[in-house]
Amino acid sequence: MLSKVLQKQTMMRKVLFSLIPIFLFGAYLYGLRLFFLVLVVFPLGIVCEAIFEKIKKKKITEAVLVTCSLYVLSMPPDVPLWVAGIGIVFGVVIGKEVFGGFGRNPFNPAVTGRLFVYITFPAFMTAGWIAGGNFGIDAVSAATPLSAAGGAGTPDLLSLAAGFRPGTIGESPVILILLAGIFLAATGTASWVIILSTLGSAALLTGIFDMAGVPGALATLPALMSGSIVFVAVFMATDPVSAPKNKPAQILYGMIIGSVAVLIRTFSPSFAEGTSFGVMIGNTFAMLLDEMTAKRKKKADT
Repeated sequence: MLSKVLQKQTMMRKVLFSLIPIFLFGAYLYGLRLFFLVLVVFPLGIVCEAIFEKIKKKKITEAVLVTCSLYVLSMPPDVPLWVAGIGIVFGVVIGKEVFGGFGRNPFNPAVTGRLFVYITFPAFMTAGWIAGGNFGIDAVSAATPLSAAGGAGTPDLLSLAAGFRPGTIGESPVILILLAGIFLAATGTASWVIILSTLGSAALLTGIFDMAGVPGALATLPALMSGSIVFVAVFMATDPVSAPKNKPAQILYGMIIGSVAVLIRTFSPSFAEGTSFGVMIGNTFAMLLDEMTAKRKKKADT
């Protein structure tokens, strides 16, 4: 039945498989909040793609399930359902379908939707991070959990790595995300070059700012584990459609994402989390990076 509606995409199924532990961890932390978000986001995302694909007489891609999954996991747990709904519609329609659908979108649809509501409804996206009953606290009143960490001394690295902290639904379990990244890289689903260059550039620039005593800079390990950079590096930056295809371009692409994320996080008073902006800017230059590095390789070969 599903095969008649959905276009089978083995790579996307591997991504969905890798996200299962993160969803389960999110369900443990946030309970029904995650359940309600899924009930809103997935039907809206699938219906939006179905409408456009029906016009072209094509099937719905399984990629839309990945988009909806990553979008849900990138949301603050207390985000109003109507805000989440607007974001996924914008992400699928404007971030993907208006460009021709799967394989033609220059921007990651999940990031596109998240950035749209992040900029349009900042009060809902950057304040009042509900931690949930399993944290034993009600809420964190801060711009983001990352900015809260910046003013709270040195965080407990073990707790940060294990994921027992407030944040967007899917960003906190760093260990699970890294295990997913290893699985995706080992199966050829995600580029290990992009993952390492994104994390490496973010770590390097964070360390430089920390040693230089730049105001707002965090220590390297807390910065990497208390924000969404690991989640973005593994799942968002490695999107096979919107990322570059050759390795030299992927290195530069990851460096752009990691560096922009740290620059915005450190120097922007309004946007403590710059990872989505980093991915969007990286997407903008992905094709150009492929062109530049491909031409250089041809010259070297001749």
